[in-house]
Amino acid sequence: MGFTREQLLAYAGTTVPDLVGPDCRLLFAGINPGLWTAATGAHFARPGNRFYPALYAAGITDHVIDASMGMREADREALIAAGVGITNVAPRATAKASELTPTELQDGGRALVSRVERIRPRVLAVLGITAYRSAFGSPRATVGLQPDPLGSTQVWVLPNPSGLNAHETIDTLAAAYRSAAAAAGVLTSL
Repeated sequence: MGFTREQLLAYAGTTVPDLVGPDCRLLFAGINPGLWTAATGAHFARPGNRFYPALYAAGITDHVIDASMGMREADREALIAAGVGITNVAPRATAKASELTPTELQDGGRALVSRVERIRPRVLAVLGITAYRSAFGSPRATVGLQPDPLGSTQVWVLPNPSGLNAHETIDTLAAAYRSAAAAAGVLTSL
């Protein structure tokens, strides 16, 4: 089961609500919602996206979540109970992140800082170095823990799990995500 191209294109420009609970310790920020994510209302839902397999391999979840047709309530509750939240830098759904303007990324970065100030997670993990550099005006930023926290929140830049990021594997993503999760105190296992 899936969507036609026309069905997906109908979701261009829509937004997806954040998945954040009251004890969010690790807030993942994707670049922006893809069209499949917008169609299902579930973050990182596109089949083949490696986000949830990487969370499992990292020891952040106890099973691989399948959000391809929407997030099951039990999976949503498990993420929230584990202290994991998901948001985006830019809110507008697009077919490709490259469709975002620099202004959208900069505005999204400012809005993300406001969300972090309100939510106060231990760790913000931005998934995508290029988006982070644009959103936060840090052209020389590198992957990993950033030197400047947002208040008491550590900022990590981690690899994007999209299949378009072909040089990353589930194992390399998991290793990167595990480091941020350990700092946030949300690992279920090692």
